[in-house]
Amino acid sequence: AAAKVVVDRLIERQKAEQGTWPETIACVLWGTDNIKTYGESLAQILWFIGVRPVPDSLGRVNKLELISLEELGRPRIDVVVNCSGVFRDLFINQMGLIDQGVKMAAEAEEPLELNFVRKHSQEQAAAQGISLREAATRVFSNASGSYSSNVNLAVENSTWEEEGELQEMYLSRKTFAFNADNPGEMNQNREVFESAMKTADVTFQNLDSAEISLTDVSHYFDSDPTKLIAGLRDDGKAPTSYIADTTTANAQVRSLSETIRLDSRTKLLNPKWYEGMLNSGYEGVREVAKRLNFTLGWSATSGAVDNFVYEEANDTFINDEEMRKRLMELNPHSFRRIVGTLLEVNGRGYWETSEENIAQLQQIYQEIEDRIEGVTQG
Repeated sequence: AAAKVVVDRLIERQKAEQGTWPETIACVLWGTDNIKTYGESLAQILWFIGVRPVPDSLGRVNKLELISLEELGRPRIDVVVNCSGVFRDLFINQMGLIDQGVKMAAEAEEPLELNFVRKHSQEQAAAQGISLREAATRVFSNASGSYSSNVNLAVENSTWEEEGELQEMYLSRKTFAFNADNPGEMNQNREVFESAMKTADVTFQNLDSAEISLTDVSHYFDSDPTKLIAGLRDDGKAPTSYIADTTTANAQVRSLSETIRLDSRTKLLNPKWYEGMLNSGYEGVREVAKRLNFTLGWSATSGAVDNFVYEEANDTFINDEEMRKRLMELNPHSFRRIVGTLLEVNGRGYWETSEENIAQLQQIYQEIEDRIEGVTQG
């Protein structure tokens, strides 16, 4: 029931804002989230496509049935599901259920304007000269034994020039398809992945923990496909990105930019948070630096970070002389990373600010360099 509420809210909001039903939702599935919520994310996906699980006499779910269009009261919405490597390792049965559900929907002889799964699968089958079942491949992950898209590593080490490189990493690593007809193998099927992603007008993931938010860890932006989809779509339009916060009794569906804004206000830009961090000393500065870097990750993959987040971070950690002294004393290496990240977000066009701010950052960067070198030489 909780899953239905989240899905209905998301679809209604999208329809209210765009005027039409979303045709395809790109979903991200986490192993940890799924364990904590007893498969809520699976239930959400099945409700998008309009199938329901049928338990056997022992209560295990191995079968599905189509929910009638009358009961559904809206079109069947297509999904592209990207599973984390951990999810792939732990939940092969659930991947099987999603794959079966999508294929059931694709094979249902219904009007195309009420069944987007069938509509897209037919178009793909015709365009690629493959069967309807092959075209209805929608469950993807990494190759066996491989994890993450490596976008997080590139961002953390600043080893990328253009956003296209990050998108290429994602496409080369996260496009291995799961097929319930042949569950032992994950074969790369980039063509079907790209043609399905092309139709996505919404991206969606669940926030599974009240403690861990979008900028706490790098795996959230590592799997974010927002700009990737804009690059694939014929109209170049960025999809609407939603995050469901299911950590409270009353599940909230927020846009990605709303979620990042909230996250920045409660952590990075919140004196309670950063004072608490800095009171723990050396490690605390590292935490601030890391969070700022993960925020840059979101700019790179989604463009959903407001300018004020960087502007206020600069006011808080750079424009305040006392604060600068503290950061330099506590951990010059991490302070250098904070300054470097602010220069990087500006250089990449994610933060517009005054020339004075940039000149000041460059000067401070040089001072930290000299200080670190002085220490190592002395």
